Amino acid sequence: MQSRIPDEEMFAKTQNEPLIKSGNTREEVATNTKHPVILSVSRTTDIPAFYSEWFIQRLKEGFCLRFNPYNKRPLLIDLSGVKVVVFWTKNPEPLMKHLDFLDEKGIKYYFQYTLNDYDKEGLEKNVPPLAERILTFKKLSEKLGPERAIWRFDPLLLSDEITVETLIERIRKIGDEISPYTEKLVFSFIDLYKSVNWNIQRSKTAGTLNIREFEKHEMEDLAEKLSSLCHSWKISAASCGEDIDLSSFWIFKNACVDPDLIGRISKSDPDIIRYLSKYAKKDKGQRESCRCIESTDIGQYNTCPHLCSYCYANRYPESVRKNYMMHKRNPCSPTILWDEPVMSGSCEENPACKLPESGRYQSVLHSHDR
Repeated sequence: MQSRIPDEEMFAKTQNEPLIKSGNTREEVATNTKHPVILSVSRTTDIPAFYSEWFIQRLKEGFCLRFNPYNKRPLLIDLSGVKVVVFWTKNPEPLMKHLDFLDEKGIKYYFQYTLNDYDKEGLEKNVPPLAERILTFKKLSEKLGPERAIWRFDPLLLSDEITVETLIERIRKIGDEISPYTEKLVFSFIDLYKSVNWNIQRSKTAGTLNIREFEKHEMEDLAEKLSSLCHSWKISAASCGEDIDLSSFWIFKNACVDPDLIGRISKSDPDIIRYLSKYAKKDKGQRESCRCIESTDIGQYNTCPHLCSYCYANRYPESVRKNYMMHKRNPCSPTILWDEPVMSGSCEENPACKLPESGRYQSVLHSHDR
């Protein structure tokens, strides 16, 4: 999942400050409100994998809160007018049981499903095994159709052990399995921001040794090979947030929040079609090379327990564990982060809040060596 990165020094200074400051009353929050039609869920954390119950509860209550990563100012997001949701995830399985609810509400949606293969290197510590993720991709596509299950291999990275040929072979093995279940492969090349480098160095796995960015000729070499694979699978390939022009390989720049796709899956809803005709403008909050139209993201930095080594959205792994524990204490909170039941009341009796206390992700809460 690629996104515009906040100024790193300013972002870092805010991360240990309290979220709830004096004066953040409900009345004050209500003066800073958005009313989105298109929702991004989410570029900064994996809501389908870890916060699906919270997300559905927020839709039922009609609002959520998000805190600005620079100044911690709260933003009230009115969800009552949401018509389209773009999901970003590495594991949609926990959310799939709720898709009928979205259908009943008339909400259109599709998935950006990141399905990488860095298992050998241990770069994605808490994602399910590759075979399980492939099976989930197929199940999702069978329910929604290939058009709404978009495959991402993201980011592509190189190291002493991972070459262009290594990546192409891994992509080929996954694509041979899932190409009948999708219509598009989206990819990006890793950007080694300071925070990304810091996370890689901290991860202490052999697979993180000497990870590096691509040279231009390596991007073109991979694009040529990838284009050939996608042609054989009869799917398209697109780059996400990349400046390089790969159109000579029939690889074009992607709009992940895509007005064309939204229009196709929403053709029965005239309200969405009218909205797109008037308001489908480039999202100025994303990097210049991003082709996404405007949407409202409801995620927060430092909240994704996947703890992938290359992640830009988790600057402090210890904060991720703390934030996830806080969320589990009050999963009906208006925000993923907020620990106080001020706006939703106590949720102890709500069955939707009974999150599992065991399983793959429990180690995230207690481990201090990752």
